[in-house]
Amino acid sequence: MDTSQSHISAPPPVLKRGQSLFAGPGVIAATLVLVALAGAGWWTLHTSRQAQHAAREETMRASAQFLGAAAERMIESGELSPLRTLVAGATASHHFHSIRIAASDAAGTVIAESSPLEGFTFPALPEKWTPSASRPLATTIEATRDGRARITVPLDIASRGPAVLEIEDAPMAPAWTDWRSQIGLGGIAAGALLAMFGFGRALHRRYRALSAIRESLAAMQAGDNDPAVLAVAPTFGPEADAWNRMLFERADMLARAARAGAEQRLGDRRAGRDGDLLSLCDAMWQGLVMVDDRMRVKFVNGAGAVFLRAKREDMAGKDASGFITDAKVLAALRGLTSGTSCGRSIVEVDADKSPARPGARPEGTGSVFRYSMRPVRKEDNASALIVIEDITQQRVAEEARHSFVASATHELRTPLTNMRLYIDSLLEEPDQDVLKRTEAVNVLSQEVRRLERLVGDMLSVAQIESGSVRLNTGDVRLEPIFEEMKSDFGEQARQKEIKLRFDLPPKWPRLVGDRDKIVMALHNLVGNAIKYTPPGGEVVVRANWAGDDKPFSCEIIDSGIGIKDEEQTLVFEKFYRAKDRRLAGITGTGLGLAIAREVVRLHGGDIALKSVIDKGSTFTMTLPAKAA
Repeated sequence: MDTSQSHISAPPPVLKRGQSLFAGPGVIAATLVLVALAGAGWWTLHTSRQAQHAAREETMRASAQFLGAAAERMIESGELSPLRTLVAGATASHHFHSIRIAASDAAGTVIAESSPLEGFTFPALPEKWTPSASRPLATTIEATRDGRARITVPLDIASRGPAVLEIEDAPMAPAWTDWRSQIGLGGIAAGALLAMFGFGRALHRRYRALSAIRESLAAMQAGDNDPAVLAVAPTFGPEADAWNRMLFERADMLARAARAGAEQRLGDRRAGRDGDLLSLCDAMWQGLVMVDDRMRVKFVNGAGAVFLRAKREDMAGKDASGFITDAKVLAALRGLTSGTSCGRSIVEVDADKSPARPGARPEGTGSVFRYSMRPVRKEDNASALIVIEDITQQRVAEEARHSFVASATHELRTPLTNMRLYIDSLLEEPDQDVLKRTEAVNVLSQEVRRLERLVGDMLSVAQIESGSVRLNTGDVRLEPIFEEMKSDFGEQARQKEIKLRFDLPPKWPRLVGDRDKIVMALHNLVGNAIKYTPPGGEVVVRANWAGDDKPFSCEIIDSGIGIKDEEQTLVFEKFYRAKDRRLAGITGTGLGLAIAREVVRLHGGDIALKSVIDKGSTFTMTLPAKAA
């Protein structure tokens, strides 16, 4: 040990500094910071200037369009004084350099100007003038010598002659004013670099021993195993002392260790680990199968035997193709065991479409298995590991989510398209008669309410799934609700040629609950009845109350397509839609009934369903009630 300590006291000079771990990354980090900040500053200035130019040009175009239309009308009617006031006001409000309106005659008679010279008086405007040959024929925008933007718009005064409108923008602020933010960014960059430098110095002082040890490890990997050469200067701290002691203790241990005793102890530990590993594999819910280079099964856990519909004892040493029937899985497996493929392979298998193994039970209905295969190399023989997972529920959830997204997108697109068409009609024909405008406004109101209900359904589903639904309870008057429903659904039923009838009681009870959510449940039930009833059918909304503290019930009866017996409990599940070919052309999200039942149950009631195919359905909603 004395000799080793003498070696430690004189480590090689190349390891004494211990800076290789920090120098390179520090320079790279500082360079990246500088480049990023410089690029951000340039891009900020560039985009800011472009945005300012675009905004000012758009302002000039809009002002020119407005002033041009107003000037034509006011010059035609001889309202020159208001026109000049309008020009002066527009110049001041939009910070333009000048606005000028002149006749397109040989003299260029000025009609209106934003800032005329002191003492200047506008000449009398002739009743009619001769157009100049140099008059502009189209709107142009150009830049002046001093960098201002100028837009020229031709005007047509029907009874007098052509004129021209010129708007000249004020010069933009000098570019250097935008660099104030860049100066601040530069200050931040300088501060960040100084902080990085200080942090790097502190980090180097604290961890220079680790850097030196890293250099020692690199030399060790290069083949240098002399502890005296790999030692670190003791001045680097306690880590250096610990590293040096470990180097010399390692050399002594390797020299004294007996290979035979080490192998015996390793064998004993391996036997214990193998038993624990087998128990761990059997506890997994994924199937594990290992095959050798001849496709023979070397190991299979309990879940793997269940997935392959076989017994573990019957699979050991047998050909894997006798248990795995899918051609894609077998092809990938043969590529791995033969050594022609060395990457991971994933194959998803539909159990219903996979060929059945002779003598095996069917693998079930609707099951989807995922086979993940990868090579296992040992003693130059090619082996492969297969992991089998049941992803049926994952696939079902993905299909339901995709179906919901597609349906919701279609449901949102229809009202938005209608709204856009009517808005375009109002914009293109602002002077259309009152009846058409009233019809357009009514349609827009209906579509907005339709969107509101759809978004409300989506939010309600999110609240139901998160368990955050809260009722804003209070006294609920039912009579106004049903009157509103007559108005809401009357037009919809008329357009579909469906007879909508309300059978209401003479006396109404008092409900305690959330009015908005009760209205939403009723709208979903009545809307579904109208949606799935063909033209010429009938929908009846019948409210019943026996008095006192008896429950209030509302039946929604339709003569629609009906629902199969096996689907009558499923239609109340989220995103579920009946498997009827007649529904192919009817859009829906599968949320209305699920939300309605959840809302009614939160109020202490329920919804029942009776339905006969091709004859119709009856939804009965019951809620606790009291005498008013």
